[in-house]
Amino acid sequence: MKKVFIKTFGCQMNVYDSDRITELFESINFEKTSEVDKAGCYFLNTCHIREKATEKVYSEIGRVKKTFKKKYKPLVIVGGCVAQAESNEMLKREPYIDMVIGPQSYHNIPDLVLKFFRKQQKFDLTEFDVIRKFDYLQKIQKKNEKVSSFLTIQEGCDKFCHFCVVPYTRGPEYSRPFKQVVDEAKKFVDLGAKEITLLGQNVNAYKYEEGKKTYKLSSIIEELNQIEELQRIRFTTSHPLDMTDDLIACYKNFKKLMPFLHLPVQSGSNKILKLMNRKHTIEHYYSVVEKLLKARKDIELSSDFIVGYPGELQTDFEKTIELIKKIKFTNSYSFIYSPRPGTPAAKKKNSNNEKNKENLLILQNLLSDIQVEKNMNKKGSLCEVLVENKLPNQEKYFGRNRFMSPVVIDSGDYVPGNLINVQIHSVNQLSLFGKYIKNPTAIPAL
Repeated sequence: MKKVFIKTFGCQMNVYDSDRITELFESINFEKTSEVDKAGCYFLNTCHIREKATEKVYSEIGRVKKTFKKKYKPLVIVGGCVAQAESNEMLKREPYIDMVIGPQSYHNIPDLVLKFFRKQQKFDLTEFDVIRKFDYLQKIQKKNEKVSSFLTIQEGCDKFCHFCVVPYTRGPEYSRPFKQVVDEAKKFVDLGAKEITLLGQNVNAYKYEEGKKTYKLSSIIEELNQIEELQRIRFTTSHPLDMTDDLIACYKNFKKLMPFLHLPVQSGSNKILKLMNRKHTIEHYYSVVEKLLKARKDIELSSDFIVGYPGELQTDFEKTIELIKKIKFTNSYSFIYSPRPGTPAAKKKNSNNEKNKENLLILQNLLSDIQVEKNMNKKGSLCEVLVENKLPNQEKYFGRNRFMSPVVIDSGDYVPGNLINVQIHSVNQLSLFGKYIKNPTAIPAL
């Protein structure tokens, strides 16, 4: 049986895609391997969000060439958003690459791979064919047995933020049929999933119309909340404009929806938000947060921050710092702005890079201090943890609490998929450490 090695960069949607890609390869008798030098096919699932993403792909291909220098040449496929953005140029620049396949064309993988081995013909397939993609993937047998599973319900984005390449690499917004999403969720649960994270580039823009009925993200959450064996529901990534009242109400009405939300704001300055074409204001963002806290007082938020966007002054940066201090975000991401080719912002002049580095450090130190404080406040408390797996080469287990914080659990006999009570005895900036409490009494719960 031939073997395929799949390397994944980037977001959770790429992780979901890689799981589906594995199933596609299995449908033509390929077995997934973790040993690259034993692979008959090397698949690189790429991300275009980070700086110099394209060059990192070529560097990765260079490492593959060295691995196989004195052996056979594997079938080399580049997929994902870099493949979509670069298209046929990749085949021209690096002859070692045999196929370039965009995210909306993965359903063609079985046919293309079989054709390649018959004819040794190279392919560039970067069409936006998202409907056929999901219809095809729905028919492939699911073998995902993860405790916590990702489920893509929406792809693409129509917001066109000036710094973002997603509309050009993932295409316009597309929402999968409601029944298709629910059926896939039930399949994951049948395979052992206790937690499902609903994914989309703009997940809360989900909208599917069938007859006179309109389904939204809140409709999916309500339906999944009724699946008895499912314990937890999450969703990411959201846009502030699409945090509608019906969705916010889900935090009050459905106990399986976890009280943690990633809600990117990018900047605390209305001027910068307008330059970014974010389409929301800071006032609107605060109003959404206020509604969320009324619906679920213990909810925690994380966010994304861009430092040094073209046109940012120190006063704009200070407004971002003010925002962080007010909301006290947890587990957030922050970067210095770097231009993505083909986006409107790429044409603008960058601001002072040394000052940006100073400001990023200030911002990240603040976020770190807030995270440490939050974690310190959890010492001695009891939290509900979903056990995901046993740590390699250790007698400890890994799980996450309701707020997505990683929890390392002392040695014991736990079953992945179980919800257990853990008393936190120590912390660091990123993780909590605790012991299983079989019969908790008089311990403050989180």
